[in-house]
Amino acid sequence: MSKPVIIIYDTTLRDGAQTVGISFSLQDKMRIAHELDRLKIDYLEGGWPGANPKDDLFFSEIKKSPLSHTRIAAFGSTKRPGIACSEDPLLRALADCGASTVTVVAKTWDFHVTSALKITLEQNLNMIYDTVAFLKDRGLEVFLDAEHFFDGFARNPEYALDAIRAGERAGADMLVLCDTNGATLPHDARDITASVFSGTKTPIGVHFHNDSGVAVANSLAAVMAGAVSIQGTMNGYGERCGNSDLTSVIPNLVLKMGYPCSCSESLVHLTEASR
Repeated sequence: MSKPVIIIYDTTLRDGAQTVGISFSLQDKMRIAHELDRLKIDYLEGGWPGANPKDDLFFSEIKKSPLSHTRIAAFGSTKRPGIACSEDPLLRALADCGASTVTVVAKTWDFHVTSALKITLEQNLNMIYDTVAFLKDRGLEVFLDAEHFFDGFARNPEYALDAIRAGERAGADMLVLCDTNGATLPHDARDITASVFSGTKTPIGVHFHNDSGVAVANSLAAVMAGAVSIQGTMNGYGERCGNSDLTSVIPNLVLKMGYPCSCSESLVHLTEASR
């Protein structure tokens, strides 16, 4: 059986920008975007439109300097409680920023729903469904980032699965399992991803932080369990201890594990892109 093509999703310009000491100018972001396009990264997350003026400017400027391979994605969150999607200014900014792909972060750990959002579990499921459906109605490709999914699954697997299924019912194109605290170990990353993969028809992606030092190992384990997309950053940049390092993920996938991806044609540029 042939191995699936693995989709590489880079969030250096959004998650990586949270690294202490890093502050990308607009020119930096444009240069990085074109360097990653040369590497044939499949998706590049440009930022959070409506929440950061510099990100708004990037989405505007990148249209004037189109990329040959990489698709630009915009990041946002589910709508706020108690209002319609059309009334949420950040959700409208996400829908109208010009990116054809949007990634929406949603709560999937029941503890955060009741303690951080202070809403019922059912209300959160409705927010996920309504947000994804609103964006799909706009003709957008929608990825659902399941925030704190691995921690949430460990404590209440039924609710964590209900949360991503709400996005799936609304038409999400990718369900991205996020290890937001970076505490998951490879055997759990493998087993939980496999459990989700066996019960859904929607493609599965993963997003690991590196607080336990195993984000790359977790990403590779998840691919072996059925994930078809890895989110990460160049050099592992990111908040706290960083994200899964794509400069390690990509050659391991291609050269050691034999998985095809678009970057396999452009590995000669990997060192330059890292620098």
